[in-house]
Amino acid sequence: MEKQISNFIRALRSADVRVSTGEALDAARTVAMIGYDDRALMKDSLACVLAKSESEKQIHDRLFELYFSSAPAGSAVQSAGTENDGEPTEDPKDAAERLSQLTQQGNEQALATAIERAAEQAGLNDIRFSTQVAYFAQSMVRAMGGEQLQARLLEALQGRTPDADAEAQRLIDVRRTLTMTARERAERAFQIFGAAETEKFRDEVAATKRLSAIEANDMARMKQLVAKVAKRLAVKHSRRRKRTQRGLLDVRRTMRANAGVDGIPFNVIWRQKKKDRPKIIVICDVSGSVALYVRFLLLLLFSMKEAIPDLHAFAFSYRLKSVDDILETMEFDAAIKKILREIGLGSTSYGQAFSDFKMEHENKIDRRTTIIILGDGRSNYGDPRLDLFRDFAGRAKRVIWLNPEGRALWGTGDSVIPRYEPFCAQMSHVATLKDLEKAIDEVLTAYS
Repeated sequence: MEKQISNFIRALRSADVRVSTGEALDAARTVAMIGYDDRALMKDSLACVLAKSESEKQIHDRLFELYFSSAPAGSAVQSAGTENDGEPTEDPKDAAERLSQLTQQGNEQALATAIERAAEQAGLNDIRFSTQVAYFAQSMVRAMGGEQLQARLLEALQGRTPDADAEAQRLIDVRRTLTMTARERAERAFQIFGAAETEKFRDEVAATKRLSAIEANDMARMKQLVAKVAKRLAVKHSRRRKRTQRGLLDVRRTMRANAGVDGIPFNVIWRQKKKDRPKIIVICDVSGSVALYVRFLLLLLFSMKEAIPDLHAFAFSYRLKSVDDILETMEFDAAIKKILREIGLGSTSYGQAFSDFKMEHENKIDRRTTIIILGDGRSNYGDPRLDLFRDFAGRAKRVIWLNPEGRALWGTGDSVIPRYEPFCAQMSHVATLKDLEKAIDEVLTAYS
């Protein structure tokens, strides 16, 4: 019973359902009280203990149906004809007859229980990828006596008589039934234990893939991945802010304040240091060479609008414009298309963009402001207006520059990145979603 529940909890954890050790113990006690007889009661009871949100409840219900649709591991049936050391102990003819009986109509429960025993022997719960389904299915068939069945089949094929041919066909059908049943069980195990791990692996690959190499068929996964990153960062920094707002325990002042009550800390005093609320201005070069990176940076930042309510976005290729209204009033993909169509077609000029910002939006900069510049710093040999950039950096809390180009290209051709770098608190190369996550994490950490 404990093994069944622990494996089910492992499946939940692999699907990103958070189950603590205490909740796992509560689940084991729950099943010990109600047993396995009433399936609906067991499902609802475990959901109450293990699922803490509607999304986790949906994952729990789906995995419950998959996991407990198989026969309980404790069902009593003779193990497939092998000893503990794995050496065959059955005569091929006896093994073939035993397996043939399992596949006959009316013996479905016996076959299911034998499959469960074989699955345990093969270590099926360790499956991680869909490509392992065939391997584990064959391992299960071998655990049930498949090699002896194969030997008996070869013997029948060598008989070269009508009876031997009929026997061979019967054994082929038995082998096919066993293989199909084992494969179905392996596929179900993959859905329970492996599918979520596979998704995590694919997410990890996508998060470390160059954003410039992202294809149209990857966009749905990338949007989901950005949403996960945004949620992770929002939760991380909201918790950090709550801890910061409370402050750390001031032991000396607490002891002094409670001296009149024998030092019992009735009045706890916290050391508090005022922290700024995040305020971010993001200025994006939306010319063709950088447009893909802008899409993901803006999607990430505006997915965190609750954590960063004071957020302002600007885009430019030649002339700079505010894009807050577009991003807040339109669906994101449509908003990006509109921004690229209306702003991203000019000849890139960082100097003109900074001049436009100075004229119309400079009053948005104060001591709380972090300015994030996303661009390659290639300005078609125009005036970079370092005087304006230096002024912005002097008024803001920090200036962060995110450059999609590799460091080896900085300063080559029309790149003026080395001239801007002295005024930046940080200048980073960003090529992947992981890089963007790290950069935004560091920006928010400065406010904690």
